[in-house]
Amino acid sequence: MAESVMNNNPKAWTVDYQSKPNWGYVQGLVCKALLREWEETGNPKYFNYVKNTYADVLIDSTGNILGYKKKDFKLDDINSGKILFALYKKTRDMRYKKAIETLRDQLREQPRIPQGGFWHKKIYTNQMWLDGLYMEAPFYAQYIATFGNPSNFDDVTNQFLLVEKHLKDPKTGLYYHGWDESKSVFWADPKTGLSKSFWGRGIGWLYMATIDVLDFLPKNHKDHNKLVNLFKNLTDAIIHYQQKDSGVWYQVMNMPGRKGNYLESSCSTMFTYGMIKGIETGILDSSYIKPAMKAIMGF
Repeated sequence: MAESVMNNNPKAWTVDYQSKPNWGYVQGLVCKALLREWEETGNPKYFNYVKNTYADVLIDSTGNILGYKKKDFKLDDINSGKILFALYKKTRDMRYKKAIETLRDQLREQPRIPQGGFWHKKIYTNQMWLDGLYMEAPFYAQYIATFGNPSNFDDVTNQFLLVEKHLKDPKTGLYYHGWDESKSVFWADPKTGLSKSFWGRGIGWLYMATIDVLDFLPKNHKDHNKLVNLFKNLTDAIIHYQQKDSGVWYQVMNMPGRKGNYLESSCSTMFTYGMIKGIETGILDSSYIKPAMKAIMGF
């Protein structure tokens, strides 16, 4: 798969059909995966591909990020910053460190709801979205673990606990995609502020965010076990909606028979990733191997 991505996109910034260099979450996601391939194989071509055709195209000689606008306060813009830790660690190039600090500064100034949760974007007033946690929380946690003040882990875990409190459905164990704290936006339920559907990909972002943050959150942190339980409970809810025949999941997870709904590859990949990683890290026990392998065979 890595070879296919590189062959089809000789320059990493062209991923997701871009016609010009773009600091985007999709490119960051793909480059992060290729850096993992480099870490596993030791083959420098994966590292060089990310460095030469993405990071060094988007980050100039002074460490500024091409096209990035902090004033927009988009959590999506944080995601590509995840690749910079490995690049800085290997090269000690201060351009990468400056870009990391630029993105960290965005989180310091990111608009928040009164309880401390990040707005998804400046234009999305008082709104928390599941995908926002994937975009920012693993970067934030890795920054703290690498450079920062451990007391800031409380801010990271608070994002998850707010989502669990306000976006989790107690009946299904699934999470709604968005929540408007002000209950005023057009898509929000006027009583709860919640969106209407259990969007598979949105839940996948949350699922991956949780297991990735646990890479960096100290086990003795006061909220460590809360995040572990969030992950385990969400795993069980996800497995409940795994399709028996195919082994994968519908885009709208709780409506398999609804017209227009379909088995969706992105959320299915996300759930498989989280489940496998949960098993490998020991957070999930061996009983989860069966549904994980069923999902893999479903592809």
